Amino acid sequence: MTTGVFRAHWIVIPFRVTAVTLVFAALAGPILGQFGFDWVLMMTVAVLFGTLAYCLPAWWYATFGLRDDHLVVHSGLVLRGSREIPLSRLQAVDVVRPLLMQVFGLAELRVELAGGDGSVVRLTCLRHALAERMRVAVMAHAAGLPGRAPESPEWPFYRLPFPLMLGALLFRVPVLLAFVALLMLLTAGVVFGEPGVFGAVVPLVLGLLRHFWGPLTRYTDFYASTSGDGLRLRYGMFQRRMQTVPPGRVQAVRVVEPLLWRALGVARVEANVAGYAGARQGDSATLLPVAPRHRAFALVNEVFPGSDAASVPLAAGDGMHHSDVGADEYLFVTTRGLFCRTTDVVPVERVQALRLAEGPWSRFTGRLTVGADTPPGPADARAHGLGADRARSLLDALAGYGRRARGPGAGTERWATRATLSRVRGGSRGS
Repeated sequence: MTTGVFRAHWIVIPFRVTAVTLVFAALAGPILGQFGFDWVLMMTVAVLFGTLAYCLPAWWYATFGLRDDHLVVHSGLVLRGSREIPLSRLQAVDVVRPLLMQVFGLAELRVELAGGDGSVVRLTCLRHALAERMRVAVMAHAAGLPGRAPESPEWPFYRLPFPLMLGALLFRVPVLLAFVALLMLLTAGVVFGEPGVFGAVVPLVLGLLRHFWGPLTRYTDFYASTSGDGLRLRYGMFQRRMQTVPPGRVQAVRVVEPLLWRALGVARVEANVAGYAGARQGDSATLLPVAPRHRAFALVNEVFPGSDAASVPLAAGDGMHHSDVGADEYLFVTTRGLFCRTTDVVPVERVQALRLAEGPWSRFTGRLTVGADTPPGPADARAHGLGADRARSLLDALAGYGRRARGPGAGTERWATRATLSRVRGGSRGS
């Protein structure tokens, strides 16, 4: 059951008390040591009990729970705070399990809301079972269903094989160049006896850790599935994460195909997800880290139902830095890049604004840029190098497609009940 009042696991109290006491002993211990060991011991014990006296009531008063279709969170001891969040604003729900929390069977529930950097709600140190029940209940309320509704069934979509991920991470130009340069520096340092060259090894090692080891540990055991409450992603070696993106929250998608990956026939899928902002957008933008190209475009069709991104006809622009561009009644698609090919896909119903840009060089060459504005993220659908007549006709076509695609009740809130109502209305019209 998810009714009632809940708190974080009690183990958060000794964690916080131990952390504060150790920090105090490390910072103030050497100073107090001048007055003798007894002073150090006495002050450390005082800090320990003082921290315990604060953390225990703070933990007791920090509660959360569901009230109707709102998430109510109380926090603070000296400065009391209370937040009541309407779940109709929900954008995504993540269950995150760092390594230490996995050891103790705990998890963190992150509720992403529309509103920018300060909109995320973090419920830390929950029992894993409670975090999963709260995730199901929150998703049900956001969909317009009762909180006691069972979890939606899911269907497997793609599991990333570890050898494919390992090979794709190695088969990248920056990683290969950094690895070759590292071997050359190490060889030169050993052969010529020049220890100074080892100073250049540090940035190369740090670069390899960022571009190889970081993604490897992050996306190990990656598994994607689809369900009635959206796209579910599970991944992570040291920090397990289950990310749920409800229907309609993906605003745009980018399919990235680096030069060497094209030989393998694989791609990466990134997305602009409404609700993620700042650093959270970068952490949560990847929908598929590595996948065969046909699976990548199949995922695009999953997050944008009723469309087929691969079948949208593309026409090449003119000029050196041109884009291939195409649009139909569902999607606006642009492709550009010689060495790293990127394909940006935006549903016309979710375009926030259309732009026709003409800079100084564009006025000289007569080539314009048509862009579709979306929430922040990696996807940036802009068609460069278009003739004036073609650019304006494309802009008019996109505006017309958008007007026809958007209609009453086209928002993403209460997706389950809205779909039910549409089926009922469709059945009544048919009868």
